[in-house]
Order: sequence, then structure tokens, then C-alpha cells
Amino acid sequence: MSPLLILLLGFLQPLAGALAPAFGIGTPIGDATSGTSAPEQPFPAFFSIWSVIFAAYAAFGVNGLVRPDDWPRRLGLPLVLAGVGNIVWMLSAQLVGSQPLDFVLLAPIFVSAWWAAREAEALRGTRSLGFHFGDAASGLLAGWISVATAISIPLTIRSFTGLAPSDFPWPMFWSTILSAGLFAWIFASRISASLWYFVAAGWGILGIAFHNWLETGMHLIGHFAAGCLLILLLLRLTRGAKPVKRGA
Repeated sequence: MSPLLILLLGFLQPLAGALAPAFGIGTPIGDATSGTSAPEQPFPAFFSIWSVIFAAYAAFGVNGLVRPDDWPRRLGLPLVLAGVGNIVWMLSAQLVGSQPLDFVLLAPIFVSAWWAAREAEALRGTRSLGFHFGDAASGLLAGWISVATAISIPLTIRSFTGLAPSDFPWPMFWSTILSAGLFAWIFASRISASLWYFVAAGWGILGIAFHNWLETGMHLIGHFAAGCLLILLLLRLTRGAKPVKRGA
């Protein structure tokens, strides 16, 4: 897979996300959850992690153009599929605005990001700058898309039931936190030892805590989110990650 394509995706993804706010076409992605009292949503500023993910994508592509011999090509295909899936999701969120459809469209991004992280894990120990960029891009995207999937569960439930964002806050909050915790456990035990995953996932959970401290007024939920984050990071740092190795 061409590193030039990876580089282009590093620029096309933020451009796709800016379609509505920049050109007035469709509805901005953030409008669906901005100012909401839903307890499982991250504080808006925490979505800035996308810029770091896009930068890692671009750096991975640039490295492949500059040093093609050291570029881990096996990471190319899953990262391209994840990037294309992300563009499709962003366009759908702005132009269609169907939460059930957006939830379904998260699946190929989720699978591709985890696939990329699995490929990076197989290369762990490689002394290559390209590997480190690829590891960062795949780990960050896998962690953040896992949180995005978890916080989309209550959104999708509400779209089918007509519940308000503040209805049943604790069950909705726990459906997100427990899903995110399950994803993190599967990732660490089956996919990769990458710390980048936990940087992104932890950032998302911290965003949930700040959202409840600063916007919803549900301070106890914010405290629980912060406590779950500490437990998640403590388990990762003390018990480590032991991904299952591929068979020969």
C-alpha cells in the first residue's frame, strides 16, 4: 500500500470532518452532542485528539516516502481501510445524520484500526521510525474508536427508544464505561501491548469525567469515571499487556 495514500488520508480525514462547519453543507458532527446532558459524552475539547491521530497518519506516510526501505508496509492496508472508513463515517454524520447508521459505520473503522494495531504488535521490537509512527497511528486510533463505539451505544439506544439525554443517566453511563473496559481488556490480552491505545482510551474517559464535572452537573458520575480511569491505567501499568502471539 502506497505511503502517499496514507499521507493523503492524513489530510483528507480532517477535511471531510470540516465539510459542514467550513462550507455549510450538512450538520456539523459536534452539533449532535454539543451542550448535551448525556453523561457518557466527553467534554468537547477532548475531541482534539483527532488532530494527533491525523498527524500520526501523515507522519507515517511521510516516513514511507522518505525511507521506503524501512517502511512497515503490512500496516498500510488496515490503516488505509480505517482512514477511508473514517471519511465515510464523517460524511454520513454530517449529510445523513442517522445515529443507527453512524453506529454501524463505526464497525469497519474499529476492525481496521484493531487489525493495524495487531500488525504493529507483530513488528514490535523493530528499530524503525516508520514502525513507531505506525504504532502510534494504529494504537491511538484503535483506542479512540473503541471509546467512540462505547459512547455510541447509549446514543443508539436513545434513537430507538425516544429517551432524553438525561434519562436513566447511570445505566447509560455504565453501558459506556463497561464496554470501554471490556474493549481495553480484549485489546491488551488479544491484540497488542501498545500503550498508545490506553493513552487515547484514557483521554476519552477523562473527557467523560470533565463533561460531568463541568457541564452536566452530575459530579458523582464524573468521580466514578475518574475512578474507573485510574483503575484501568493502574491495571495496565502493573499487570501489563500479554497479547496472544500468532501461530507459526
